[in-house]
Amino acid sequence: MDILLGFLVCLAAYLLGSVSFAVLGARLFRLADPRTYGSGNPGATNVLRSGNKKAALFTLTGDTLKGVFAVLIVRALDFPELVVGLVGLAAFIGHVYPVFLKFQGGKGVATAGGVLLALAPLVGLASLATWLLVVFVSRYSSLAAVIAGISAPLWGLLFLGLHSGAAIALLLGATLIARHRNNIQRLLAGTESRVGGRGQKTED
Repeated sequence: MDILLGFLVCLAAYLLGSVSFAVLGARLFRLADPRTYGSGNPGATNVLRSGNKKAALFTLTGDTLKGVFAVLIVRALDFPELVVGLVGLAAFIGHVYPVFLKFQGGKGVATAGGVLLALAPLVGLASLATWLLVVFVSRYSSLAAVIAGISAPLWGLLFLGLHSGAAIALLLGATLIARHRNNIQRLLAGTESRVGGRGQKTED
């Protein structure tokens, strides 16, 4: 029964993660579907390309909070920390591979950040600070996501040691890097767009 219950809460977290706030925001603010312009990615950065900052903020907030709530609700129900971590991972996977969007979701940066902030606040804050620093210095959102993905498990080991939370940070970070493989290729080729810039398509 415990295994079944754990599976059910992970499934519920996956379905929560599958809710696309980019698509919901587009409908709420009467914008084009974010999958039809820019990078085609249903995420906050691409929504910002519509010129509607409120819609982008709505997307960013929603994508972050679904990661936060998934972890906090299950922790409040007194599930073991391993299950709590798996629930956070399930919410993240739901965002990246959402059943409601035929498994074509976003890159997962905001949702991963929400999961880490709720699961292990120090790891989440350190990863967020890493992302912000790289964006500020380089003006590349994708580069910041990749470096934050690399740093997350390192911060996990530093603050948590050999703990399930560090393992979850490793899985989140590895998936983020994999999801940004096209961006990495453009960064190496020098064709990736900077934050606020114009020109080449980006997938963020």
